[in-house]
Amino acid sequence: MTRPQPPGEGAADHPRSTVLAAGCVLWRRSPVGGGLEVCLVHRPRYDDWSFPKGKLKRGEDALAAAVREVQEETGHLCAPGARLPTSHYLVDGRPKEVAYWAAEATGGAFAANDEVDRVQWLTPGAARTRLTQPRDGVQLTALLDALGHG
Repeated sequence: MTRPQPPGEGAADHPRSTVLAAGCVLWRRSPVGGGLEVCLVHRPRYDDWSFPKGKLKRGEDALAAAVREVQEETGHLCAPGARLPTSHYLVDGRPKEVAYWAAEATGGAFAANDEVDRVQWLTPGAARTRLTQPRDGVQLTALLDALGHG
């Protein structure tokens, strides 16, 4: 079954302009055992599991957008760290570019919202298996390398 793709912003006005977005690979130390855990969000609109991310607002810096999206989608505050590889792909025929950062969760709690109905904190291996888009594994691998778990 094909999942719907996120719509492009202003596609009718700018059919080939790049959609800019940003997000984080949010991580923490497990409260049980201290192992590394990665946060994935479930978006019911697309029925997918991914990292928290979203489109930049007009004039917004990519890092500021990434931190904002983490808080909006997961309820967590975060401390951004290493820059991770940017993801490039097409959505409805338009190029999309998503800038990513590693970000440690520093507090907060999840509450379901309009965009995200569930979050899961998973081991890196379980997160890699759960990710809907295989391309997201690039950012997970880069996080593990940045944290010395590669």
